[in-house]
Amino acid sequence: MKFKKVALSLFLACCVAGYAQAQSVNNAESEKLNSEATLDELIDYALRNKIDLKQAQIDQEIGEREIASALSGWLPQINASASLIHNIKLQTMVFEGQARQLGVKNNSTVGFQADQAILSPELFQASRAAKYIRQQNNLNLENTKVNTVVDVSKAYYDILTSEETIKIINENIVRLKRQYTEANARYETGLVDKIDYKRAQISLNNANAQLKSANEARKYKYDYLKSLLNIPTAEEISLSFVNQSLESNILLDTTELLHIANRVEFRQLETLREIQKLNTQYQKWSFMPRLGAYANYNFNYLNNEFSQLYAHNYPSSAIGLSLSFPIFTGTKRIQEIRRSELEEERIEWDLKNLENMISAEYSAAMASYRSNMNEWRNAKENMELSEEVYNTIKLQYDAGVKTYLELMTAESDLRTTQLNYLNALYTVLSSKLDIQKALGTVETTL
Repeated sequence: MKFKKVALSLFLACCVAGYAQAQSVNNAESEKLNSEATLDELIDYALRNKIDLKQAQIDQEIGEREIASALSGWLPQINASASLIHNIKLQTMVFEGQARQLGVKNNSTVGFQADQAILSPELFQASRAAKYIRQQNNLNLENTKVNTVVDVSKAYYDILTSEETIKIINENIVRLKRQYTEANARYETGLVDKIDYKRAQISLNNANAQLKSANEARKYKYDYLKSLLNIPTAEEISLSFVNQSLESNILLDTTELLHIANRVEFRQLETLREIQKLNTQYQKWSFMPRLGAYANYNFNYLNNEFSQLYAHNYPSSAIGLSLSFPIFTGTKRIQEIRRSELEEERIEWDLKNLENMISAEYSAAMASYRSNMNEWRNAKENMELSEEVYNTIKLQYDAGVKTYLELMTAESDLRTTQLNYLNALYTVLSSKLDIQKALGTVETTL
């Protein structure tokens, strides 16, 4: 009866623990993106759910465990050991010219020993390196956050560009349908031949095909954004573009100076250099002696009769210090010191190379931004001129002054300049993000 109660209690405890764990998993998986999500909400969601960031956070935790494992050597190390020996032939020794057997046939020992490191180059290095290991893991996480912010922002602007493109194409289709209806009516009344409305039909078909392609491209862009957010592609998301004028986000202070130290990659390499310096110091510490303290206690059992082996205990105990000093290791320590110093020198060159690369990257990003700004201004002016030309020719066509071919040409030019304007605008926004990344000024906290 008592056993049944215990078993029932264990079963209920397991059920409660399983339910709690399931609830925890469900809560973790139930996080949903807000409907009509803004860019800031997308970035915030990505910084909490992107797979790369979760992996970087796990790497941080792994690093903490590695540090704790390395530093645990400063704590006492306690070990237990046991032995059981049966001597088939006892050892014989000669005393005063007579051979005598020494010892007993059976002996057993159970011992405990505690060791405490006092002077250890390995532990010195682990203690000093802990700070830089944490710093390195934090910088890896920060670098992942920077890339996440840039990637999500570009994906959002790309979708916004697609939405505006589809809006332009739909407006174009509305115009083409109206023009097709007017051209068909003119043909039926005998004012013109069928060429005009056939041309209108061709233009309308092309616009519908273009709309279908734009919708397919938009679907892929949404799926790409979902992959950045760690959202299943089958799940629907909706974005808000309220107060998200593309033009309002393109301006950038081009006079801001480049500071290499702001770049995460540079700080990562600097941290690696400090770790390498510690490694060089450790190789020099290898000339130091190892000093430790120990204490032990042993239970010793001796008897010629196995059945009586554990009848009596003859304990022993000791405390002491241990010192080891490596005298000659075949120049290995000297070679390791020199090798570590060379690796330090190589990292210095890596820093110089990275500095040159960052400067070139910033220069390329700034040149691209300025060039894209010029193209955007030109595209904007062309779009405004195309709208003016189209409106004028439309009035002249309705008045019978211009031909339908001229109207279609003006409409085609208008659509082309509108799409070119959107593409130029997205390119400017993308190059602006590249400059912010090159400067190391991307905000990773909202």
